[in-house]
Amino acid sequence: MNKDVGIDLGTATTIIHVRGQGVVLREPSVVAIDTYTGKVISVGEEAYRVLGKTPDRIRAIKPLADGVISDYDVTGMMIKYFLKKVCSGSFLKPRVCVCVPSGVTEVESRAVIDTCLTAGARKVFLIEEPVAAALGAGIDITKPGGVIVVDIGGGTSDIAVLSLSGIVCKSSIKVAGNRFNESIVRYVRDRYNVLLGDNTAERTKIEIGTVWDDTPLQSCEVKGRNLLNGLPQKLEITNKELIPPLLAEAEQIAVAVQSVLERTPPELVADIHERGLLMTGGGAMLGGLDKYLGSRMGLKCSLADDPVECVARGVGLSFDYLDKLVDGFINQTNHYQA
Repeated sequence: MNKDVGIDLGTATTIIHVRGQGVVLREPSVVAIDTYTGKVISVGEEAYRVLGKTPDRIRAIKPLADGVISDYDVTGMMIKYFLKKVCSGSFLKPRVCVCVPSGVTEVESRAVIDTCLTAGARKVFLIEEPVAAALGAGIDITKPGGVIVVDIGGGTSDIAVLSLSGIVCKSSIKVAGNRFNESIVRYVRDRYNVLLGDNTAERTKIEIGTVWDDTPLQSCEVKGRNLLNGLPQKLEITNKELIPPLLAEAEQIAVAVQSVLERTPPELVADIHERGLLMTGGGAMLGGLDKYLGSRMGLKCSLADDPVECVARGVGLSFDYLDKLVDGFINQTNHYQA
């Protein structure tokens, strides 16, 4: 049976939606490789568990950086593995739709298309992340009323104002979930002389990370390496002390949202004021981020239902809109037959 596969190819997580089945796969965008033989040892969840714990011979690689492919070959291996996992038993190669950041270049677009074709796709379509997010959230973007979507993933934050099946104005910045993690690592290193791993910083962000001051006091135990004596060390840090470093990153997202609103036609701004700002993506779940952006923009700010899988759901639904979405949503020049 032929399948239509939607891929949210994220810097941190890859989510796959199959039309008629919903989200069928959600795994970290990590590949573990034997550097001596070039053989893939593990992909996804299994590879993520060994991140930062491998001997010299084995390397755990994140093949995407800032929302785009940084390692072409490894990304191809990863997509091939995931497609094989979700399309087993299918005789025909699947049509694949991949979401890309709003600021993606032609070279980066071509790299995504070539990688998917090499991995076994019959035909490849591209859709911009904010459009997929709006579709996944159930918003009818074919109507004239304006809506602003902020999709905060692992590598990029994409902001777009949508109306009448078109992108009115947009912006994409390389400040998102990974930068929040880095700010926690940097803070703990500078304040306590302790170096944390990426996975520990991610867990800390999820458990107690916040940018909003009116949050009840919470604490979290973290373990890292003392930079002065090289020995393991355990620390107790609170959510209140993480507010300044996380807020510095959130401020950059707020500035990007404001710049998009400044370029939006007045009539659409009036619609946006009425409908508010929609936030999607895993990074949008940072504690208090919706309240912070809402207070900065003077808009009501809401999280989509299941913000992590929202974009993947929208990518899967995009097959129903191939003839309707224009103006930068699905770039017709990027359709290639394998």
